[in-house]
Amino acid sequence: MDTKLLPASPENIQLAASLLRQGEVVGLPTETVYGLAANALDPDAVARIFAAKGRPQDNPLIVHIARIEQLEQLTHPPKLARKLADAFWPGPMTMVLPRRSVIPGCVAAGLDTVGIRMPSHPVAKAVIEAAGCPLAAPSANRSGSPSPTTAAHVLADMDGRIPLILDGGNCEVGVESTVILVLEDRVRLLRPGGITLSQLESICPVEMDEGVLHQIEPGQKVASPGMKYRHYAPSAKVVLVEGSAEEFASFMEAHQGEGVFAMVSREEADVLPCPTVPFGHRGDPASQAQELFSALRACDEKGAQTVYVRISGRKGIGLAIYNRLLRAAAFQVIRL
Repeated sequence: MDTKLLPASPENIQLAASLLRQGEVVGLPTETVYGLAANALDPDAVARIFAAKGRPQDNPLIVHIARIEQLEQLTHPPKLARKLADAFWPGPMTMVLPRRSVIPGCVAAGLDTVGIRMPSHPVAKAVIEAAGCPLAAPSANRSGSPSPTTAAHVLADMDGRIPLILDGGNCEVGVESTVILVLEDRVRLLRPGGITLSQLESICPVEMDEGVLHQIEPGQKVASPGMKYRHYAPSAKVVLVEGSAEEFASFMEAHQGEGVFAMVSREEADVLPCPTVPFGHRGDPASQAQELFSALRACDEKGAQTVYVRISGRKGIGLAIYNRLLRAAAFQVIRL
């Protein structure tokens, strides 16, 4: 298959919509990461997503909508869901809700719930509107590898697997959406993301699922993507290190070797005694989130064999960064 990488012009948005109506899969930008989109109501089209990604069938997909009325058409939302939608949509928040029968079981991995979100990226919104259907759209990478935040990342993973990728520039948030299970009077945080814990708590009580910071037991069903399997990982071995910048520098001094890299903020990278992969700025977790997946991909491009990543905090979007890195490292953490 010939994969076209085209700018997200009005004409190419219409081309993407036409392909989606024909049951094809298209790579498109969102504010979080690039998505691999197909008609969420067409089981055959959804099957093409799983095939292109090499994604396990028990890993549910998120459905993307463009209009609030689609929430009622696809799910049975409690009143709290509408309150959350009014606060954070369009934007990087996914609500897991009881699904209506119109959503195929393959989208929900056989569960009676489905994740729904309304993206804020103008290209994603335009494609959904033009296609005339909700779109199932996991991240547009090979399953398990770092998520794509540029069209070039998508092409690297999906060349020859899908017919079209729309280039809408770099993703603004850089990590996937916050996923919450919405109950009658509270929510359960399943995956942290661009909408932070404190933002959610401004609307309602929040309980954090154990799977956010701990490994899921084998065979356990999950309601959100990104909970069950090793995710976001380069080929290099990733190890998390918790400690101060000074402690980390001493640690890297003692662990230098062929293929050993450190992944830290740009300011810290300048003073470490080893090869580095910088991402974001010290004390600026938003910039670190934007550059996280590009940095993980750069680890392989630079020939890293082992990458030690210093964890500097879990506040705000820092919790999402920590969550992604835990999975990239297969939960291997060294505490100094």
